[in-house]
Formats: sequence, structure tokens, C-alpha cells
Amino acid sequence: MLRLLQTLGWLACVVYSTIPSFWLVIHPRVDYWRSRPRSPYRVLVPLWIAMWIVLAVITAPWRHIALYHTFWTWIPAVVLFAIGLYLYSQSGKHFSRAQLGGMPEVLPNHREQRLVTTGIRARVRHPVYLAHLCEMLAWSIGTGLVVGYGLTVFAIVTGAIMIAMEDAELEQRFGKEYVAYRDQVPAVLPRIGA
Repeated sequence: MLRLLQTLGWLACVVYSTIPSFWLVIHPRVDYWRSRPRSPYRVLVPLWIAMWIVLAVITAPWRHIALYHTFWTWIPAVVLFAIGLYLYSQSGKHFSRAQLGGMPEVLPNHREQRLVTTGIRARVRHPVYLAHLCEMLAWSIGTGLVVGYGLTVFAIVTGAIMIAMEDAELEQRFGKEYVAYRDQVPAVLPRIGA
């Protein structure tokens, strides 16, 4: 059972850690992707899967090296899993499926120009990325795998770059309205309280 959980944790961290890299392919060249006559996801999704494979091959030698082996670490892991699932559910409120899937960023026919600042987004600008982070931390803490922690750090570094690019694009799309929102609401670590 431990090996299965470690393998699942490793694979989950591989996939989650490539999400910022996937968006780093998109954000610097948004106009290029929007200009494509066919859906850019025909190229982007296979490219993302290739990222999984490359990262899995690179990290495979370390997939069983654990800092610790204890049952108790699954208690905070379960809490983080629950927080992540809650954030995912809240992220879908007031946000269309097209927005969640990044359609306005890459498809010219899906240029939904609607800035959402209510619900969970009144406390954190990028709740989906926070949910991803919670899930990665849950797997890392639960399994104790060195590779899980390493992939989490990789995702945080690439995620910070990707969020800066996304914020710049959102500022370009929404102007002063987004700047005011960005100045009031934190990017990833939510504002607690009023």
C-alpha cells in the first residue's frame, strides 16, 4: 500500500508541477495562439503530456526516496486535500467553464471579457493555483517523498513567473479595473478575515 501511495503521489506531483510550465508556453505568445486557425489545444495538450513524460523520466530514479515513513503525516495531508477540493469547488462559482479552461487566453472566439472579483476571488486572485499547491503539498507531506517536495518547489518557482505573466496579461485586458483588484487582493495566499 505504501508503494502504491508513493507512486500515486509522485505521478500527481509530476502532473501538477507541469501546470505552470504549460501556461508559460501560452502567456508569452498569447497573440500567436489566438491567431491559429484551429484550436491551439491540439498542440498544447500533447505538449503538456510530453512535459509529464519528460519530468517523470527525469525524476523516476528518486521516486522511492522518502524523508520519513509515518502514518501521522496523512492527517495534515487529508486536511490539505480537503482545502484543495474546497478551493476547486469555489473557483468554479461565478467563473465559466471557458474561463476555467483558459479559453479566453487562447481562442479568439472565446474572448469572454469578464473580470470576476467576487466569491473566493475576493480573497485570492488565483484560487485554482492555490488549490494545485494544496494538492501537491498534501501528496508531498503524506508520502514524505523527496521528489514530491522537489517538484513542489519547481512548481512554486515556475508558478511565480507564470502568475506575473498572467497578471500582466490581465492588466492589459482589463486595465485600471484589474490594477485596482490586484492591489487589493493577494495572488495566492488568501486574505483571512474581513
